[in-house]
Amino acid sequence: MSTPATLTPVGYLQFETGGLYARHSGEFSTRFEVNEVVKLAVHERLQALLLIEPVVKSTKSSSDSAKPGEVFVGAQGVLMKGAESRPTLSASYIYRTHASPAPELDYGTYRQGFMLLLSGDVKGFHADLNGMLNEQISDETGARRGQFGQSLAVSHPVGRFIVSGELWHFTQPLVKGNAVGNLWSAAYPVRKNLVVDAAYEHGLTSTSTRWQTTLGISYLLPKQLLPWKHRG
Repeated sequence: MSTPATLTPVGYLQFETGGLYARHSGEFSTRFEVNEVVKLAVHERLQALLLIEPVVKSTKSSSDSAKPGEVFVGAQGVLMKGAESRPTLSASYIYRTHASPAPELDYGTYRQGFMLLLSGDVKGFHADLNGMLNEQISDETGARRGQFGQSLAVSHPVGRFIVSGELWHFTQPLVKGNAVGNLWSAAYPVRKNLVVDAAYEHGLTSTSTRWQTTLGISYLLPKQLLPWKHRG
C-alpha cells in the first residue's frame, strides 16, 4: 500500500508487475486482478508514472465477470531530498484516464488523487509514511466526495529478505465507513535490478475486504532509456 518517497534512477524504466487475489468484500465474493506500474524518472526530482490494470476477474454469488481494469497517469516530485538521518519528502498527483466497471476493493477508486510521501531510515529500520486525498464520484448520483487515507510501512532486513509490516486506513465517504487493513510482506532481491515479493493483508473493519494476497516482481531495465545526465 505505502509508496516510497524516493525515485527510481534517472533515465531507467522500472516495471512493477503483480497479481492480487481478494475474498469477501462489499462488492464481490472473490476478485483477481493483474496490475502494472511503470516508473521513469526524467530528473532526480521528477518521476512519471503509469498505472494499468489489464484485467479484473470477480465473482459475486453465482455470477462471474471479467472486465478491463482502470488506467492512471501521474507524476511524483521530490520536495526535500534525504541525506543520512534526514528523510525524503515527496508529493504526487494521479489522474484516472480510464474507468472500469469491475467491482472495487474496500477503499474504492478515485478520479484524481494527491499524496504526500515521507521515507527515511532509523536504526536499521526503513519507514514509508503516506497521506492521501482522493476525489471519489458516486456511480449512482454523480456526487463528489473527498477521501482521506494514511499508511505507515516499516521494514527491516532478515538475512537477504526484506520483511515489512504495514497499517493503513481509508475513509469510505460514499458508504460512510472506514476501511482499515494490516499487511505483512517479504521481498527478495534476486539481482540488483530484480526483486520478487509476496504479501498478505487482513481487513480490520466490517466494510474492509476480509483478506488479500499478492505476488509481485519489480524489474529495472539495465540500460538507460535515454542518456539523461545526473543533475543536482
